[in-house]
Amino acid sequence: MQTLPNPVTTNSPSLDLSTDGSIHRRKTRPVPVGSITIGGGHPVAVQSMINEDTLDIAGSVAAIRRLHEIGCEIVRVTVPSMAHAKAMEEIRQKLYATYQPVPLVADVHHNGLKIALEAAKFVDNVRINPGLYVFEKPKPSRSEYTQAEFEEIGEKIRETLEPLVIVLREEGKSMRIGVNHGSLAERMLFTYGDTPEGMVESAIEFIRLCESLNFYNLEISLKASKVSVMIAANRLMVKRMDELSMDYPLHLGVTEAGDGEYGRIKSTAGIGTLLAEGIGDTIRVSLTEAPEKEIPVCYGILQALGLRRTMVEYVACPSCGRTLFNLEEVLHKVRESTNHLTGLNIAVMGCIVNGPGEMADADYGYVGKQAGYISLYRGREEIKKVPEEQGVQELINLIKADGRWIDP
Repeated sequence: MQTLPNPVTTNSPSLDLSTDGSIHRRKTRPVPVGSITIGGGHPVAVQSMINEDTLDIAGSVAAIRRLHEIGCEIVRVTVPSMAHAKAMEEIRQKLYATYQPVPLVADVHHNGLKIALEAAKFVDNVRINPGLYVFEKPKPSRSEYTQAEFEEIGEKIRETLEPLVIVLREEGKSMRIGVNHGSLAERMLFTYGDTPEGMVESAIEFIRLCESLNFYNLEISLKASKVSVMIAANRLMVKRMDELSMDYPLHLGVTEAGDGEYGRIKSTAGIGTLLAEGIGDTIRVSLTEAPEKEIPVCYGILQALGLRRTMVEYVACPSCGRTLFNLEEVLHKVRESTNHLTGLNIAVMGCIVNGPGEMADADYGYVGKQAGYISLYRGREEIKKVPEEQGVQELINLIKADGRWIDP
């Protein structure tokens, strides 16, 4: 493997936090994907991808609608062949006729210029993978990659990328340059190894080609199944873009995260870490489950970091010997009664020791202050003390009295 001059480090940037702990997001250019804008200070957008074969028109339309109805703002579909690309026309027509426009992304596979051009007619964004866009056959006997070989392949990439870029540019659409750790091009693997540097340089190569064609509606993703690689690649991408005066928004995700609790933990560890550093403008949680299961996790991550408010935020202590009621049972009752609301912070605290202090930022508090009784708070102010069996209903009454209740 060739030695690279002046290697770039992947040190984490210092967190950009305000004095109140809120996250200062990295400034990026706005990039349109249909009715949604990625970057430019807009809310972090939630994406997912349907599982249906795109040739199944009715199934694809239904799947897109299901995702959109539960909050997925951008939906990706796979277009591995020309037939799949042509099917996008009917999918879009039926979606518009039976539901409404939904921002759509076509996922184009290797050597797919004609497919991409066809799909671009019917979608808002085309995702390409630099590692597969122009196939490079590995040579086991290779000892080096010459500059001439780099330039030759670069010219092939430009020839196949330029027509797509022109179409997207002229129609005001966008492109995702989506680099995957597991499918880096042969040149990048040979030159940089299986590293975050190779992922970043792969993206930079395609960005420069697009910029040379005056096309800037780009979002970038660098995904890996290893959380540490995904984090390092995105941090390095930000560093390189800063050096090159680039301000493209980033799409975050841990690819092939798996399923269940661990899949959610992996996704949260990668996506949440970067979002906390102000990095990231759109996200997808990739689970080996129905796509609909991904959306609550996305919103949960965003809400936990204070980046979106789409549900009630519950603050609850872990319970201890001082707790004066069954905290787990009461929290469940409070949640069941109020989880249809949005934008509220509700605290359920077992005792007075930590209660008022730990719930200082809550809109409403339910606190065990005396055996058999519950104290209800509005912010820091204690409003009333009620018998424990009336606590949940009296909390609801307080929210109603403030005009903040909505019937489920």
